[in-house]
Amino acid sequence: MTAHSCHSIHSRPRLLPLGDSAWTVEFGDDITPETHARVLGFAAALAAAQRDGTLDRSLECVPAFRSLTVHFDPATLDHAALAERLLAIAGDSGSRRASGATWRIPVCFDSEFAPDLEVVAASKWLTPEEVLRLMTGTEFTVYMLGFLPGFPYLGGLPEALDMPRLATPRKVVPARSIAIAGRTCAAYPWQSPGGWRLMGRTPVPLFDPARSERPALLAPGDRVFWQAIDRDTYAALEARCARGDFDPAELLAGEATA
Repeated sequence: MTAHSCHSIHSRPRLLPLGDSAWTVEFGDDITPETHARVLGFAAALAAAQRDGTLDRSLECVPAFRSLTVHFDPATLDHAALAERLLAIAGDSGSRRASGATWRIPVCFDSEFAPDLEVVAASKWLTPEEVLRLMTGTEFTVYMLGFLPGFPYLGGLPEALDMPRLATPRKVVPARSIAIAGRTCAAYPWQSPGGWRLMGRTPVPLFDPARSERPALLAPGDRVFWQAIDRDTYAALEARCARGDFDPAELLAGEATA
């Protein structure tokens, strides 16, 4: 089936098939707050339609930087009818500001945890202290989760810290590493290979399967501030998390907004 499109991708959403069991709705070519606001508006409209029963509740909606993918069961839903319904909702959903919790997440920026910090500083003609002020003084917004379960992509990295990925990715990136690439920041929930530049590490788990309703600490629309801590504080928090007596709610700086 051919994709449905309308005029300019910048003015109207574009619908693209993803195999025979998913539709992707695109809202723009660039990763910008404005485009992401349209994605969030669409996500909110889909959730409302599912709640009121006008859209099948079995649909799985996955927002990204500039698009949202809707997964469905082709054995129970009509492919073409769903396409038309999604386009109709997308055309009327408008934009929505990032809404969600505000987190202040502790990060240790010691050299052991931040092997790329000094390289980034030198390449940008900054001191390490100036880089840390930029990292901790920025409000980041979670745009999407991907790559690994609970892996957040955060927009808002200052232009002064715009750096390409490593030419040769590391075979092992430690879990809970905070990293940057391009104009994006990220946090690794799990140990994995990776080519992002490592700037620090948090002692707080970013994914916990025991939290069945929300295993990932962060969600699209959340806002994040990195809070610098020393090595002793890091060790103490890491020990609390290992014992299971740390509540992630301690990191909340504000309540979710509508």
